[in-house]
Amino acid sequence: MIQKNLMECCLLWHSNMKVVSKRYSQMQRLLDTIFSFLARKTDFFTGGGKGAGEKLVMEKFKKYEKVALDMEAQKAEEREASEKRRREKAEAQRKKEQELQKQQQAEEAASITELTEEEAKKLQDEIDQEKNKRTNQIPMEISNENVDASGDKASEAEEEEDPKEKGKLKPNSGNGCDLPNYRWTQTLSEVELRVPLNTPNPLRPRDLVVSITKKHLVCGIRGQPPIIDGDLHSEIKIEESTWVLEDGRTLFLSLEKVNKMEWWSRLVLTDPEISTRKINPEPSKLSDLDGETRGLVEKMMYDQRQREMGLPTSDEQKKQDVIKKFMEQHPEMDFSKCKFN
Repeated sequence: MIQKNLMECCLLWHSNMKVVSKRYSQMQRLLDTIFSFLARKTDFFTGGGKGAGEKLVMEKFKKYEKVALDMEAQKAEEREASEKRRREKAEAQRKKEQELQKQQQAEEAASITELTEEEAKKLQDEIDQEKNKRTNQIPMEISNENVDASGDKASEAEEEEDPKEKGKLKPNSGNGCDLPNYRWTQTLSEVELRVPLNTPNPLRPRDLVVSITKKHLVCGIRGQPPIIDGDLHSEIKIEESTWVLEDGRTLFLSLEKVNKMEWWSRLVLTDPEISTRKINPEPSKLSDLDGETRGLVEKMMYDQRQREMGLPTSDEQKKQDVIKKFMEQHPEMDFSKCKFN
């Protein structure tokens, strides 16, 4: 067994050395060709004085050695950052699963032994507090599909009276804004941007300047003032954001939002604001969300409809089910003095 392992190691080392030797041989031939040409066709070795050629070669060698080392260091940093993000994501997922498991265990282990008048009042207060809390947390951007025409008019009247909404633009059909130099649209998870380049001839990607960072965007035609240069409304995921040149005449960018529960009121901070109250997301767009976000949005929309109909929300219904189950398990107890919603 030891001999076999030694043989495998030797063969692997020999194979790697053959590759290194081949590359070294190719590099030697390339350098021979270059310096042979300089010796035969130019005065590179004699025209600048003794040692001038060697000095020039070493200067260029040091220059591009630094470039190569910097590129390698940058790649190493990017690999390390990518691995760090992967580990952080895995750790966050693990903690989330642990918290969910603890919560489920706590709910299963929880038991009610007695419901006095004082405890009933305390429970009622907790239900009311939770109800108010959930009401305040519902984002104003979630639209109600069942609102009638009179409700829409009342909402518009409230917006006109609200000083914060004065001067804000109405969103376009994509819940974004049409501006003189570009048009942007959005969903809860991403922003899409189209920039017409308005040039007589089609351009190539190398003719453009595009810089996307976590909170800043720059794009335009090389050698000309940027079409967009400003801080974004909110942070984006750089690794999930891309750009492409369409037909040589339109620049298309897709920006992935970090906060997937927020509507942007503008693309960059220098743009005019749109009214996020007037955003009306299509129901089909819910399918574009990940499972967790979609579940949260659907729950919030369900709770909003329940409140409008005077019915309990999902959290309130869960608490009522717990109380009902307890009452069924303890028929000997008198609940006539208890008040529940």
